[in-house]
Amino acid sequence: MTTLTFDSLNPATGEVVGTHPKQGPEAVREAVGRAERAAVWWAELAPAERRLRLLDYKAVLTRELRELAALVHAENGKPAGDATLEIATTIAHVDWAARNAEKVLRRRRVPTGFMGVNLAATLEYLPLGVVGVIGPWNYPVFTPMGSIAYALAAGNAVVFKPSELTPGVGVRLAELFAESVPEEPVFQTVTGLGETGAALASDPRVGKVAFTGSTATAKRVMAACAENLTPIVAECGGKDAFIVDADADLPAAADACLWGAMSNAGQTCTGVERVYVVDAVYEPFMRELSERAARVKAGEHYGPITMPGQLDVIRRHIDDATKSGKVVTGGPGSVRPPYVDPVIVEDVPEDSPAVREETFGPTVTVRRTRDAREALELANASAYGLAGTVFARDRRRAMELARLMRTGMTAVNSIISFAGVPALPFGGVGDSGFGRIHGADGLREFARAKAISRRRFALPGMNLTSFARTGDELERLIRIVTFLHGRRKR
Repeated sequence: MTTLTFDSLNPATGEVVGTHPKQGPEAVREAVGRAERAAVWWAELAPAERRLRLLDYKAVLTRELRELAALVHAENGKPAGDATLEIATTIAHVDWAARNAEKVLRRRRVPTGFMGVNLAATLEYLPLGVVGVIGPWNYPVFTPMGSIAYALAAGNAVVFKPSELTPGVGVRLAELFAESVPEEPVFQTVTGLGETGAALASDPRVGKVAFTGSTATAKRVMAACAENLTPIVAECGGKDAFIVDADADLPAAADACLWGAMSNAGQTCTGVERVYVVDAVYEPFMRELSERAARVKAGEHYGPITMPGQLDVIRRHIDDATKSGKVVTGGPGSVRPPYVDPVIVEDVPEDSPAVREETFGPTVTVRRTRDAREALELANASAYGLAGTVFARDRRRAMELARLMRTGMTAVNSIISFAGVPALPFGGVGDSGFGRIHGADGLREFARAKAISRRRFALPGMNLTSFARTGDELERLIRIVTFLHGRRKR
């Protein structure tokens, strides 16, 4: 029987990087079956053994960092330096997950309270079994490994379906893991198009699906998961805002803003797409931003648009923004496939698609606000809620703005810095999805809570969970509860 295949292409040149099988439902079912058996072996290993193997995997990834970065560059198009940064950050997360899983998930005693005075209670987090991961192409190592590494550390086996634009990276990640864990197929990659991901999401043996992609695709994946009540953690798109307060370090803010908006050709879910600057510093900030933007070149400082279809969205947003706003840098002519040069437009109406919809390109809109409070209101007036940034020297004020920003994550006086802190959870609210990867929350995301209560001794005169219960015992209960809880607090 002929195996159907597809090619991964270099988005900058169109050259074939690799050829991979289109694995259909039957191949996915077989992979999940293998993972189901491997999960039993992996979960039965002592936590110290899993830790040792994951730390070895970290070492293998480090050894192959240059080779893996070259593959990311070829399939995604981003500069090798940016790919190196992505992989180095991933390695730090693998290390953290390996070293902290036992401490976060292990069995521990919990208080029982008055009603359980004669009980001992324990809580622990047990593996789910098989975790299905559906990954994106924009950060083909960092993003899926934020689920894969934490799921593995929690004792699960993983079946990974990478984007059809970067399948070679996904295949290589699993191959390298097999060097550290050769005994069982604990981490497998299946390649293909949408049919492959749909088969993975709809397999009833998958204990949880971790998805990263657009909000529209997330809804389709959720529908497939709903057939079997399979839980899902979804990290979707963003329309992240960047607030510049009156006391901000303007050169630093402009530098961070430009990187957040233009790096990876703007193809970053936590990238900067909207900027709100208080009136007092608007002009000097715009000078700093535009001067820096003039030195950034597509094809040199960042790569091409990886997904050709996204060019139509970027072009539409630029056209709409430039018709209603004032061009600072670039314009419609900035779109020269497969590249898009930096585009900065100010005074774009808030109801413009360029402000409301995710662009996923090297474009940014900038608006002047009366003060930081108005900037915060505008930042929060979005269906998305993934991440954001605040620049302000006043620490208390900056932290207040960061806390009030309706996002899962906020960086203060830095850009996307939360992604590099393994202990911090990563995820959003609203149309940006739900659930968390990374940190202790990320480990627990791929485990199930197991609660156990054990009676240590019988309570004399308080046999409340019995048909032999007496009225005197109930009265005794009422008196005790009234004594403990009956006084109102003002």
